[in-house]
Amino acid sequence: MQASPSRDLAVGMFVLLGLGAIAYLSLQVGGLNTSGGLVLHADFTQIGGLAERSPVVISGVKVGKVTRIELSNDLRARVTLDVDRKLQLPVDTSASIRTAGLLGNQFIELEPGAEDKLLQPGGEISLTESALSIEKIVGSLVHNADLGGDDTEAGK
Repeated sequence: MQASPSRDLAVGMFVLLGLGAIAYLSLQVGGLNTSGGLVLHADFTQIGGLAERSPVVISGVKVGKVTRIELSNDLRARVTLDVDRKLQLPVDTSASIRTAGLLGNQFIELEPGAEDKLLQPGGEISLTESALSIEKIVGSLVHNADLGGDDTEAGK
């Protein structure tokens, strides 16, 4: 078999292109995101299954992600959000933990307020709505349901 420099070059370029595609996909799946820059904090009583790297959305559009979850000094879940720095969010913006579908992943939904003053980097979202706990909802339904039936037996 003869050595062919053009064939070797084509194979080398193909291999480099493949390695570049693998690197790009692994960075996308790994969650490397260069956008963001507006770091905000929100405290929740219950975060349910919210996790780091969960999406942050406004009107269904992803605008950032959860970067950190820790316990605050007052024993509430302190969630750090990294959202697009181009956003101009009013100080009365609210943050709610929502679930995608019936059993889907949880995310944070931001609802901008109407104030003129804007949240600054490192700002605090004070209006929060914690995650709904399915276990608590089912438990309260079972507890409040009338499961005892009628005290008298039929036919007596």
